[in-house]
Amino acid sequence: MNFLMTIDFSDKKTLEKYSSAFTLSDMEIFIFPELFYPLVLANIMSPLIWEWKNDPWFAGMDKKSFNYKINRIKQYIIQNYVFNLDLATWGLTSKTREIERFRDFFDVEVLKRSNALFGYEGDKYYFDIDIRKHFGLDKFNSDIIPYWKTETVEAMTAFRYKDNHTTGAGECVSLSALYAAAAFIVGGIPLEKIFLVATPLHSQNFITEKEGIITNNRRIVTKNMWFNGTSLSEKARRALENERVTMVSHISGYIHTVYEDATIDKEYYKLFSGKLRDFLSTELTDRILINFLRFKSKYKSLFQVECVCSGISYYISLEKMFEYEHTSKFSVAPETREKLIKEIEGDEFHLSPLHGKIILNRAEEIISSHKHKDLSIIENLFIALNGGIQKEMINEMFRDLSEFISTRPVLPDEDKDYILSVVPGISVNDSRDQIIETIHDHAAGSEMAMLTLYVYRQMDKADWLPFVKAALERNPTCFEDLNGKSIAEVYAILGKMPDESIYDGKRLALPDEVWNFRRGDGLEKAFLLADFIIGRDPAAEINIISADKNVSLDYSGTDYLFGTEKNFRKHIRISGRNYEIT
Repeated sequence: MNFLMTIDFSDKKTLEKYSSAFTLSDMEIFIFPELFYPLVLANIMSPLIWEWKNDPWFAGMDKKSFNYKINRIKQYIIQNYVFNLDLATWGLTSKTREIERFRDFFDVEVLKRSNALFGYEGDKYYFDIDIRKHFGLDKFNSDIIPYWKTETVEAMTAFRYKDNHTTGAGECVSLSALYAAAAFIVGGIPLEKIFLVATPLHSQNFITEKEGIITNNRRIVTKNMWFNGTSLSEKARRALENERVTMVSHISGYIHTVYEDATIDKEYYKLFSGKLRDFLSTELTDRILINFLRFKSKYKSLFQVECVCSGISYYISLEKMFEYEHTSKFSVAPETREKLIKEIEGDEFHLSPLHGKIILNRAEEIISSHKHKDLSIIENLFIALNGGIQKEMINEMFRDLSEFISTRPVLPDEDKDYILSVVPGISVNDSRDQIIETIHDHAAGSEMAMLTLYVYRQMDKADWLPFVKAALERNPTCFEDLNGKSIAEVYAILGKMPDESIYDGKRLALPDEVWNFRRGDGLEKAFLLADFIIGRDPAAEINIISADKNVSLDYSGTDYLFGTEKNFRKHIRISGRNYEIT
């Protein structure tokens, strides 16, 4: 089936969108949110995740509970993929260059206010972390920003070929797309329950099964974990506590904070919003209070615990109990506190109450006897305990406690113009072949399906112009690493690399993927060499001719020859940034 006639690449915005489907930088997904879910679908089309189902690690998954499945997937991802966000992998660009790309169809001022790469600081949090220093950008001038390309599952898995890597790797957007695809393929979780949630600096998923699950980089966070006060939950909370949600992407479409039009099904978005808000809120209990005090350590010093032994009351500071908790299998939580107390040295206890500390037991009694009551009522009762603590300190603690038990996510406004879009219907009962057929069948009438074929690199079903543009204009790493070498030297280096693509069938790697993973089909190597030549000579005249199993690159009267297993018959004429493909 020929899909090419439906796309007008004379339109700059359309060409940039479809070209971005190959490079998938954070910037490009921000500008074109319709690219996000096609990455999930492309991963679902890939043979790699389907191979996981044959791993003994996932034996008997069909009969397991949702929690078992998602934890099994989590552990597999932890073992096989690391988080990677260095600046060297996909190289650097500049604000000036990116603005020039998008200024004709995107408000530049909105971009500067909304996108982290352009200095978005959202609130005090970003001033505190010094965002450019945080990401290692402080060594460059303020115009320089990273590409941070989102990896397909093939590129993620191929990281094992890189120096200093023994497993796959990927950045947060890549990991969220990987998790979504794995949850569908291995976990049998319908796509309708999987929402991708992007903030200016992070990407995670929310799965609306039961109470809900957040996948955060390689980890998962349950509702109980969200409120347990540990360092893991603290990291998981950062994005939704400090950043607004830029976009939510779903099998039905997307909603974006900047755009007035939304393609997501409105009812699914309402379901997502309600479930997420419920997930991020809880009632105050004695256990939640302990978790909060573990989370906000500055308030630990306000409390002491009363212990009764043989009718005699002993007192110990809560700080000291938390110290013992670190080396014990028991915690300060009410259910295990007595067992923890038995492990504490006797000289840590006092016979008289400690001055300037509220007795935690009394505070817990207040919480237990005032369930479902307004937090201000409990706050006043804490003040009345009069442990010698200033009222202002109690007020401050309750302000923080209120935020701890109820995170209010800043989501894209529900008041949008909802545009009905055609999406491929995919079921967890479908085979991989059936899913691929469905996406192919929908491509002529569904932009999501069409973009999926481009993200998937299905080059026998795609127009080559967007790929050539992406390959020769947004792959700087190979040129930077090889800068200073002659063309002959680069050709020799490519000749020594394995003739092995990281993509199967009629799919192509980009030059930086070939270079990073030190392998590629001959046609892919030819594009890398062309990228290198244009980096040296921007006005270069180059011809790449692929005929069955042979590829030649002609430049300045010299032919550079490669073998290929991709078996394309193509002639690519390159003249600076003008491309002609036949």
